[in-house]
Amino acid sequence: ILNLDEDIPPLDRQKWHNIEIVVDRITAEKSERSRLFEAIQTAIKASKGDAMISSEKTEKIFSQNNACPYCGLTIGELEPRTFSFNSPFGMCKTCNGLGIKLEFDPDLVIPDKSKSILDGAIVPWSGRFSSFKRQALRAVGKKFGFDLMTPIHKIKPKHLKVILYGAEDLIDFKYRSKSGDSSWQYTDAFEGVLVNLQRVFLETDSESKREWLKQFMRDIPCTGCNGKKLRPESLAVSINKMGIMDVCNLSIDHCYDFFSTLSLSESERHIARDVLKEIKERLEFLMNVGLNYLTLNRLSLTLSGGESQRIRLATQIGSNLTGVLYVLDEPTIGLHQRDNERLIKTLTKLRNLGNTVIVVEHDEEIIRSSDWIVDLGPGAGVHGGSIVFEGTIQNILESKKSITGDYLKDRTLITLRDQTRNRSGSLVIQKASENNLKEIDVEIPLGLFVAITGVSGSGKSTLINDILLKALQNHFYKSNVRPGSHKGISGLDNIDKVIAIDQSPIGRTPRSNPATYIGAFTPIRDLYSNTPLSRERGYAPGQFSFNVADGRCFACEGDGVKQIEMQFLSDVYVRCDECKGKRYNSETLSVLYKGRNISDVLEMTVYEALIFFENIPAIKRKLQTMYDVGLDYIKLGQSSTTLSGGEAQRVKLASELSKRGTSKTLYILDEPTTGLHFADVQKLLEVLNRLANLGNTVIVIEHNMDVIKNSDWLIDLGPEGGDEGGKIVATGTPHDVSKAPGSYTGKYLKRLLKNGR
Repeated sequence: ILNLDEDIPPLDRQKWHNIEIVVDRITAEKSERSRLFEAIQTAIKASKGDAMISSEKTEKIFSQNNACPYCGLTIGELEPRTFSFNSPFGMCKTCNGLGIKLEFDPDLVIPDKSKSILDGAIVPWSGRFSSFKRQALRAVGKKFGFDLMTPIHKIKPKHLKVILYGAEDLIDFKYRSKSGDSSWQYTDAFEGVLVNLQRVFLETDSESKREWLKQFMRDIPCTGCNGKKLRPESLAVSINKMGIMDVCNLSIDHCYDFFSTLSLSESERHIARDVLKEIKERLEFLMNVGLNYLTLNRLSLTLSGGESQRIRLATQIGSNLTGVLYVLDEPTIGLHQRDNERLIKTLTKLRNLGNTVIVVEHDEEIIRSSDWIVDLGPGAGVHGGSIVFEGTIQNILESKKSITGDYLKDRTLITLRDQTRNRSGSLVIQKASENNLKEIDVEIPLGLFVAITGVSGSGKSTLINDILLKALQNHFYKSNVRPGSHKGISGLDNIDKVIAIDQSPIGRTPRSNPATYIGAFTPIRDLYSNTPLSRERGYAPGQFSFNVADGRCFACEGDGVKQIEMQFLSDVYVRCDECKGKRYNSETLSVLYKGRNISDVLEMTVYEALIFFENIPAIKRKLQTMYDVGLDYIKLGQSSTTLSGGEAQRVKLASELSKRGTSKTLYILDEPTTGLHFADVQKLLEVLNRLANLGNTVIVIEHNMDVIKNSDWLIDLGPEGGDEGGKIVATGTPHDVSKAPGSYTGKYLKRLLKNGR
């Protein structure tokens, strides 16, 4: 201890010094209380927030700062932004709050391990400069003792590690050009395939090359935050031993339970009262629209359209606005029958607040729960556009004009199919464990119409789209996609291809249309090229293609419309002034067949064209499939951008029906009834049954009970969504599943079958 009045020896500037100032010596008596406060204030002021109190037995450090008294680590004042991965004050510095990093995946870089390096096993290194890469690997193989002709799965793990991640050993590399007229050599360490690809990805200026390399990469958890997105200081804060990201990893219903059972002192409860109330109310809103299975940290891009819409609906309920007009387009998309009731209660609550709720919907329960119904029709496309009925549910049941009323009143039914089909083998997905799947073994019978059912979030899409579809795409088409976690799939010899038929557009420009997609336009062009006038002028089929310069309009290049860019708004299309929207030049339009030119044909509906070409089998057969799937009303040349999702899906189905298959195709459809009326569902079932009757396998992920009851086989997942799901609840025929205890699907199926529907 040194006295400040004495001479103090100089301190070594190269060393860290811990200087303590004795402020006061006090006896621990009540009379010294004010002096104690004064001494602590002096100490805190001198040390910028710290004070040490020593006694004969103990020594304690007190601080006004959020800091460790021993190592000096300091964090700022805890604020909401401290726990935001979108803020620099809270985000992990390594991944900038993303929680993931893009890195090259060995399984994507070497997808086929039965190949050798010389056979192109390392896909990114098998292209333009593969000769130089092979020469480098040959030197590495010579150094470490492996052969480039050895299949990857037979190379020793330690050698494969060198190939992928490199080694520090110096290697003599010798290169020779393809022509053999030049060579060079150098000595260096081998950096490894993955390290080389990562370096090229970061250093290249070519965006196209970077995009190409991304196919060999996958997202992995950030090593700085273990995928939790926040910096260590933020993650260190916990409530009841749960950090903020631990809470975000909970499903919404479990998160609600956590905040409802939070153990707090009286003072803490008073401070947190309003915040807890707000949190629980918002979680309740999400639970009431059937999203209890989602986790709070679920990425928005992984949400379905229906889930996103219901989240927006939940935010509106929380706002307590009145006098608002809400418009919802099919909010039941992706929703199991069990959750419909909760959604209806939510919509009713919005109405009771003094709002108007307009719902575009085909779901029977939603229609029956509405106050007022406006039914459009009577048909679709050119046959629709009129108000067939408007009124209450009681009125529409008595309406003789409304097709919707016929189905609601059971005057028209989607009946059960009498015919039974025999299975032709099976596919078995072994130990499926992606996302919430609980290492389940799933047997899918082949040659049947199979429905995958279960409540929202039970694992249906994960099982079929993420595991089965991706694995089959890799097997049949050599796709380089990473399927979900599973041990393997047996029975692949029983099928020869897989086709996923979704509701995405058949084209994204006005140039694409149903006639070209199903292949009907090719024989139509052949027909026009064989007319007498075409032969006289020497016209080939290409003359009647709007993709070829010979016959199309030069002004719009065969589009029939001109695109006007609107900068920050969507582009606008206007009719071409030169051809008046007919797409072709006057010479091409002068060629007639039965008094109609090629543009007239494109303006025909499928029904009109079917009559017009009834004597041309090659064309009639293609058009008949369009008619069979209920698309008799759309025009042959109708722009694909104007087709609904359901129409686009049926065009794809028509294209499949028009092909001559091998009866060993596996078709996968994810909620094909989205956007479909009862009558359209009936037509869809007829098409799917036709595919299955040909010996193919049809797998649908579906909530629609009319589709489910008409399937040959059900695989019901659950019992709940999220962590409570991922198990097989029941399998068998619809009648078998209707008797299965614990199956929500079986419960509603039993009710439907009991009512004779």
